[in-house]
Amino acid sequence: MDQTEKHYQKQSIFQNTKPKPGQKVSTKLKRWYKNVGLGFKTPSSAIDATYIDKKCPFTSNVSIRGRILTGRVISTKMQRTIIIRRDYLHYVPKYHRYEKRHKNLAAHVSPAFRVEIGDLVTVGQCRPLSKTIRFNVLKVTSAGTSSKTFGKF
Repeated sequence: MDQTEKHYQKQSIFQNTKPKPGQKVSTKLKRWYKNVGLGFKTPSSAIDATYIDKKCPFTSNVSIRGRILTGRVISTKMQRTIIIRRDYLHYVPKYHRYEKRHKNLAAHVSPAFRVEIGDLVTVGQCRPLSKTIRFNVLKVTSAGTSSKTFGKF
């Protein structure tokens, strides 16, 4: 396990566990993970990997509740955080037409996922993880080569 943070990283659920008398101590580290529900499968990389992320929906105590949204990744410059762009159409009644609009949304991405710019991601709402982050990545669909910036239309 690579320790990249300033303090020692360990999954908190195994913090104070001791083996029972007469029980063999396994050398393999235990890994706690959960199913977030809503039809999203826990990625195998979250089960097999050794990363520690206290904001990961699969290996920590962050529950997904509220909205489930999709968007296209436009920035991966931050550590474990991505910016996704959500495109939509807004109706203008005076002209009986639609105009294109978009919103940017910050989301936490677990080390279980490999995300690149242009990928289509599904995010789920969770408790506030920081000042601007209220969503967690649940699924990544890698994008083919597309030159359109307004993806949905």
